[in-house]
Amino acid sequence: MLAVLAGGVGAARFLRGLVQIVPTDEIVVVVNTGDDDVFHGLHVSPDIDTITYTLGNGINPDTGWGLAGDTFRVLGALERYGAPTWFRLGDADLATHLYRTERLASGSTLSEVTADIARAWGLGFTVVPMSDDPIATRLSTPDGEELRMQEWFVQLRAGPEVTAVRFEGAATARAAPGVIEALREAEAIVVCPSNPIISIGPILAVPGVLEALQARRARVVGVSPIIAGATVKGPADRLLRSLGHEVSCVGVARLFSAWCSTLVIDEADEARAPQVAAVGTSAVVAPTLMTGPAEAAALARVVLDAVGIAHT
Repeated sequence: MLAVLAGGVGAARFLRGLVQIVPTDEIVVVVNTGDDDVFHGLHVSPDIDTITYTLGNGINPDTGWGLAGDTFRVLGALERYGAPTWFRLGDADLATHLYRTERLASGSTLSEVTADIARAWGLGFTVVPMSDDPIATRLSTPDGEELRMQEWFVQLRAGPEVTAVRFEGAATARAAPGVIEALREAEAIVVCPSNPIISIGPILAVPGVLEALQARRARVVGVSPIIAGATVKGPADRLLRSLGHEVSCVGVARLFSAWCSTLVIDEADEARAPQVAAVGTSAVVAPTLMTGPAEAAALARVVLDAVGIAHT
């Protein structure tokens, strides 16, 4: 069994490759829910939905989020009433959030709802939120304002400088059923090329997760989301820089070194491999840019080879 730590778009693209080379029923994906928020009274789980839609072949390929061919007539109607519509939820996408919200209101856990949604989309692997308890990513700015994750990322387009990040509710949260067990029992733990601060960070903040990873460090392998000093998609480079971290595969290695023994870095960063090794993390050099499913599968093979996991 493989345990996978995942954010949104980068993780979804990596998983498109992983499911090609190992049986899907051997994969447990632990997904960040620090991005979750409520819009128009509906519980939205952006990273879970991005993974579900991508692996269910419904994702909008132009944006990496939302559903292909979706329309926005409901949001257009809401604008008439002056409702904020900066978080773009398509008409078909709304069905997922309506279903999730109704189930949660009736007493189901987020894990239970997520499993049923994944099943409805035909996913063969297990998708589990990091916690059934609410954990909210909060970002502080120099003027003392604290922003919700989606406010900073979507509404403000990751523009404001960030001086601190915290995960509200994490200290008293519990890992979702099966999360700690998966980390303890997996043949290997794979960290997808996701934002280290706001995608992987919230998962690490769940009590018990970091300790489980540290205990399995020799079996943990990650993929750097930073290539040649920049991110492929998303604000990871800006956020790392704003918080005083080096924007490079070396910076990622420093953040992960206490619990991740191996980091796959891109060919463009081959010269940085000795610096990655110097922080105590083995560096594996390979093409990491996933331009399509074939490239994603090739990267997944490199990742599994790094920890000696058989694959096709």
